[in-house]
Amino acid sequence: MHFPNTSLRAKHSAIIKTIAKRLGFDYVGISDAGFLEEEASHLEAWLNKDMHGKMGYMANHFDKRLDPRLLVPGAKSVVSLLFNYYTESKQCQDSPKISTYAYGEDYHLVIKDKLKEFMQCINDEIGQLGGRAFVDSAPVLDKAWAKKSGLGWVGKNSNLINKQQGSFFFIAELIIDLDLAPDGPVKDYCGTCTRCIDACPTQAIVEPQVVDGSKCISYFTIELKEAIPTEWKGKFDDWMFGCDTCQDVCPWNRFSKPNTERRFEPKRELLEMNLSDWKALSEETFNRVFNKSAVKRTGFEGLKRNLGML
Repeated sequence: MHFPNTSLRAKHSAIIKTIAKRLGFDYVGISDAGFLEEEASHLEAWLNKDMHGKMGYMANHFDKRLDPRLLVPGAKSVVSLLFNYYTESKQCQDSPKISTYAYGEDYHLVIKDKLKEFMQCINDEIGQLGGRAFVDSAPVLDKAWAKKSGLGWVGKNSNLINKQQGSFFFIAELIIDLDLAPDGPVKDYCGTCTRCIDACPTQAIVEPQVVDGSKCISYFTIELKEAIPTEWKGKFDDWMFGCDTCQDVCPWNRFSKPNTERRFEPKRELLEMNLSDWKALSEETFNRVFNKSAVKRTGFEGLKRNLGML
C-alpha cells in the first residue's frame, strides 16, 4: 500500500499557493481529485428538468464533469483559484447594463495567460508535472471544486461566496497529477437571507442553490442564439448583456474590493455611452468598444436583439 509523504505534500502545496498569490490570484485552495458524488444527483435533476434550456453542451460529458480523472488521466489534485473582477467603475446612469465581468478584456484571455505562467512556475520550482488548466472552458464544475477546497460556499444564487470578499470572482483550476495536501470546506453563511431570490427580475432562482438557466437573464442575453420569446420583453431590468442583480443585492458583496488587473480596466467610451448612444450603435463602434471583450460572444446582432427586449 502506498502512503503519501505528508511533509512533501504540505511543502508542495505551500509552494503552489505562494506562486498563485505572486501571480495575482486572490485565493487558492486544494482538493483531492475524485468523484463529486453529491453534485452528481443535483446535476442529473437539473438536466432532467430542462433547466439548461438550449445549452445542449451542458448535457454533454456528464461523467467528465463529475470526475476530473476522466479529464486528466492520473490526476491527483485540483487546485482552485479565485481572481477578483470587481470594479467601482459604473456605466452612465441611463445606459442599458452590462455585467461587470465584461467591462474589461475577456477573462478567458487574461486568466489563461496567468494559468500558463502558473504551470510553468510550478514545473520550474517543483519539477515537471502532468495536468491541464481550465477557466470556464471545459466540463469542469468549478464552483463545486472551489467549495470543496474551502474558498467559499455556494450561495442561494448558486454563486460561490467568499467570506472575505463576496462573489465577484472568476474561478479557474489546475487539475494535476501531483499529490497535494487538501483543504477542507467552509461553513455556509447565507443563513435565512433570501435577497437574491427575492430580487431576481425573472424569478430564475427557483429554490436555494438552484437557478433555472432557461429563465436567467444571462442565458437570454448571452447563451441563447435565437430570438428571445416576446413574453420576456420588458422583464430584463435594463440588462442587455448578463445580469449582476443577485450579486448586487448580496450582503456579502459589501466586502468586495476593486481589482488591480490592468487588463480589466473598462474603456471610458463604454462607461460614457448613454441610452441614445446604444440605440444608435453601429457595428464599427461595437467592434471598437468591445475589442477583446467577452461581449463579442453575443455579437453585434445579438446585442441589438437584446436592446430590443428592454
